[in-house]
Parts: sequence; structure tokens; C-alpha cells
Amino acid sequence: FPGEVAVAGAEPAWMLNLTNDGWFGNSTGPYQHFQQSRVRAIEQGLPLVRSANTGISAVVDPYGRIVRALPLGTAGAVDAPLPARAPRTIFARWGDWPLLFLLCAGLLSCTIGRCREHRHY
Repeated sequence: FPGEVAVAGAEPAWMLNLTNDGWFGNSTGPYQHFQQSRVRAIEQGLPLVRSANTGISAVVDPYGRIVRALPLGTAGAVDAPLPARAPRTIFARWGDWPLLFLLCAGLLSCTIGRCREHRHY
């Protein structure tokens, strides 16, 4: 839920993802779940600390690069420095609004083009 990461006016320094990937079993699920967490870090420009009891635990920088990790099904601890946050991203500032604006502009452009096209007949 990208809109739930940070509330308006708050600027967190990092994200924490606590998860139980046990129900995925030995499948692609834990890998996909981890990748979704990495995408959220990039999207928000925030470092991520992820702790998964049977999944992939890791520290990820705000650009999605893995600083240190424990692989799937490995017991242990991750000891790594917490990376600094990146400058606020466009998504962190504006959310889905730029995309909505571009979609509306595209639809308007297509509508105007169709209206002009019909006038020539």
C-alpha cells in the first residue's frame, strides 16, 4: 500500500517491514514479496530493514540495492549500517497525481484529435 508508507507532513528516515513468509512455503512467493519491498524503498527514497521469520531478511538502501541479506529459510541476524535516506522522490511528494494528470492529458489530447478528425468529413 504505497499511500500508507508515510502520512502527510511526516518524513520518516527509514522503513521497517516485519513479515511472516512461512505460508509461501518453498516457492517464488518470498522472492516476489522481497522484490515488492525493494520497489517500495525505491519509490519512497527510504532505506528498508526487512525481517522475515522464514523469508528473506535484508537491509536495502533507498535505491533498492541490497546492503546485506539472509537468504530464504536461513536463521540468523543481519548486522549492517542503516543507509541514509535519499532526497524525496516525486512519488513520495505527489503520490499518483502526476500519473493521473498524464493520463487525463493523454485522454484530452486523443479526444481533441478525434474531434478534429471528424470535422474534415
